Amino acid sequence: MYRIVKKRILNSQVNLYEVYAPIAAKKALPGQFVIIRIDGAGERVPFTIADADAGRGLITFIVQEVGKTTKKLALLDEGDDILNVAGPLGRPTDFGDNVRKAVVIGGGLGSAIAYPQAKNLFSRGARVDTIVGFRNADLVILESEIKSVCSNLIVMTDDGSYGGKGFVTQALAALLEGDPDYDVVVAIGPAVMMKAVCAMTRPLNIRTIVSLNPVMVDGTGMCGCCRVTVGGRTRFTCVDGPDFDGHEVDFDELIKRGAMYRKQEKISLDMHICKMEEAAAAAAKDFEPKGAPARNA
Repeated sequence: MYRIVKKRILNSQVNLYEVYAPIAAKKALPGQFVIIRIDGAGERVPFTIADADAGRGLITFIVQEVGKTTKKLALLDEGDDILNVAGPLGRPTDFGDNVRKAVVIGGGLGSAIAYPQAKNLFSRGARVDTIVGFRNADLVILESEIKSVCSNLIVMTDDGSYGGKGFVTQALAALLEGDPDYDVVVAIGPAVMMKAVCAMTRPLNIRTIVSLNPVMVDGTGMCGCCRVTVGGRTRFTCVDGPDFDGHEVDFDELIKRGAMYRKQEKISLDMHICKMEEAAAAAAKDFEPKGAPARNA
């Protein structure tokens, strides 16, 4: 069992978990992930390691409630246990040598994954300009944490309710117009966002690293669910990635594959919600006082 040591609500949809997983904490490097299973009947789901404390044996991952398993995880609290934590998995991010200037971009929940990337580059003495984007002010997460590990933080919201108004690509365009002499750009977030970033950096020949998150099951390269096309070759995100050269990724294929199981995912979520409602109704009935007068119809 792996105990939840800390749970922090970041916004109405996103929670941060610190979990006691000493082996993963000791070996984790930026870009790697873990696969967890909440209970014996649960599915295997991957989460990027946002931070690790080897001394305390803790790993941090950040989860958005979008499906059955993430909503089940949200029901757990500090002191509760997760059945399995496997990892660290995947290849650590390879930034290359002598990175002097970098742009790290996080879109939505991708900001949680951008944080350890910016932290690593900043600790190595690089100038790190970080751009994070959210739909609105209520969804902004980890602002103070990210600000502490970069040279310059730009926050964008689609509606302009916080920071600059617009998309992360608009902020990137302004940076590149002022000074295109960056050694690397790291982009993490929705596939359409990463595709747009790569379209901007390709003509400037700026190395661009993206972190991919296709459907994944076993995390060891055997099931083939996480396959992507990179440089015209089939690669497996769990063992060859999750980081790849963004200029070589077939994003159109990635986007199509990401939408393949939305119908099944909705059915699973709806069934979970129905069971939760039935359990709540049964619990309420059990607490009704014995011999209570009948309610009026």
